[in-house]
Amino acid sequence: MTSLSTVLGTALPLIQAPMAGVQGSALALAVGRAGALGSLPCAMLSAQQLRDELALLAASGLPYNVNFFCHTSPAPDAAREAAWRAALAPYYAELGLDIDSVPAGPGRVPFSAEAADLLAEFKPPVLSFHFGLPAPELLARAKAWGAFVLSSATTVREALWLEEHGADAIIAQGLEAGGHRGHFLSDDLSEQLGTFALLPQVVAAVRVPVIAAGGIADAAGVRAAMALGAAGVQVGTAYLCADEATTTPLHRAALQSEAARHTAVTNCFTGRPARGIVNRVVREQGPISAAAPAFPLATAAMAPLRAAAEKAGRTDFTPLWSGQNASGCRPLPAAEITRALARGFTPSA
Repeated sequence: MTSLSTVLGTALPLIQAPMAGVQGSALALAVGRAGALGSLPCAMLSAQQLRDELALLAASGLPYNVNFFCHTSPAPDAAREAAWRAALAPYYAELGLDIDSVPAGPGRVPFSAEAADLLAEFKPPVLSFHFGLPAPELLARAKAWGAFVLSSATTVREALWLEEHGADAIIAQGLEAGGHRGHFLSDDLSEQLGTFALLPQVVAAVRVPVIAAGGIADAAGVRAAMALGAAGVQVGTAYLCADEATTTPLHRAALQSEAARHTAVTNCFTGRPARGIVNRVVREQGPISAAAPAFPLATAAMAPLRAAAEKAGRTDFTPLWSGQNASGCRPLPAAEITRALARGFTPSA
């Protein structure tokens, strides 16, 4: 289809977006068998879980992408943590939970030397990053085993930085995209552009292939991205209700309801801006809360609330990640979703 397909080793220049918490290798493999590039999100996996998933992907003989975050782990801030707990205390009381028993733990870990050691055993063909790129020595290790490196940019400035620092291709992430913003040079959300405003500007600014992401849910969206110069397309939300995804029934129901028409970028769930369906905690504490601890420390206090509410069938405290366009999110096999998107790569489709 394009030179990107040749580099990725796929029939289609289509990437299934890595989506931590709602998928494992099963979705990546199903997408891979349909001719696109399946992705495995790794930021929430233990070393053993990562090893097990990589073994399944490697045994398939298919190309695949593994994805990591590149954030800097923050120093704990006692004052901010106290403010966050004070903001959430009424919810804990409402649900009969003890706020003093909130577990510790970051929830998501950045790419590390230990992860690189493990990956070196499997040599994944594609390695993607969110929030920039890892330290130069870690990136060099990935390049040494032949990994094709992708990373997300939300501005032209970030795209230029990624190209200069070794990314082989750039994912131009529009503000429509679900989940975490890939920004890393600035926290100013006003700098972010819509996909079809950002894409042609990035294409004009860099020499490496550019992959469009954000709000693309069907063949028409794929075709539009390619017409604006994309070398390929990355799609996430359309796969959230795939048979092979691990998206919860409550999340699936929200994605297929009128609620999915109203999303917001919020830091209430993890401490870093991410797009999801607006629910109670987003309305009452955000969308952007000054009290939320830095990413990913906000997750710890939110987790017990989520668990208790979901047990009662409520999504008041659930991160219902979704892009602005959930129209392509249907309960279908991932292969069928992939084939429908693939029609956008043929002009007459």
